[in-house]
Amino acid sequence: MDKEEFLKKLEAELKISSNSTHTIRNYLSSNKFLLDFANKTPEEITHEDVKSYLAEKLNNASSMTKILFLSAIKYSFSNILKKDITIDIKRPKKEKKIPSVLSKEEVKSLMDSIQNKKSKLMVSLTYAAGLRVSELVNLKTHDFDFTQKTGHIRQDKGRKDRIFNIPENLLEDLQKQAEKQKEKNQLFLFSSFKGQMTTRNIQKIVSKVAKKVGIEKEVHPHTLRHSFATHLLENGTDIRHIQKLLGHSSLNTTQVYTNISAEQIKKIKSPIDSP
Repeated sequence: MDKEEFLKKLEAELKISSNSTHTIRNYLSSNKFLLDFANKTPEEITHEDVKSYLAEKLNNASSMTKILFLSAIKYSFSNILKKDITIDIKRPKKEKKIPSVLSKEEVKSLMDSIQNKKSKLMVSLTYAAGLRVSELVNLKTHDFDFTQKTGHIRQDKGRKDRIFNIPENLLEDLQKQAEKQKEKNQLFLFSSFKGQMTTRNIQKIVSKVAKKVGIEKEVHPHTLRHSFATHLLENGTDIRHIQKLLGHSSLNTTQVYTNISAEQIKKIKSPIDSP
């Protein structure tokens, strides 16, 4: 079997398993890189080739990058050639990075600096509902029940649907945006002149505005999601409720925010100050 046939079979397997476009792209590229690096047919590839690739091409990469690469290789060779060439390769430990979070004042400054109404609405909704940027761009006009003040995330990460509350101060603007899109026969809530809004569009908006207002932290759309969760925790919201709002399947994923809630730490008194 040559490289092209192997990759074509891999793509078919991934599509049959209903993997996301993002996963399909990453798995195909990981396997192509390995095959090009080893310059062998798929049947000839061994765990030594995988180790060599990791040492030479991913030596300075993050633990998560290496783990995802090994997952892609394991999936493809196990499903297509019925063998796991990663079985003897030890996975690196996941790095426990604390997410970058904006203060409430920084979020307000960010929102106040966006002049374009549609851009402001997109960024505001991302923060206000704790959305992933992929969820934002895939929102459709029929995903909203403005009477009940709820929105519906369909087929998001992990293939789980969930409901989010529409913030009062965004309700009217979101309703007008949905009506405007319906009049244009647009399926998605947000679109550009080229069609559906892309995640890259949102990333550029957030990055540009963050620099404009002088925020020195690393700021991207997911920073707004991190900030949403952290601010809820600081306000005393039960972490299990935050888990549901974020769409996390495991509470362990949500608990990272307990490490970054500075306001909660400030409320803890030293025993010496206790009566």
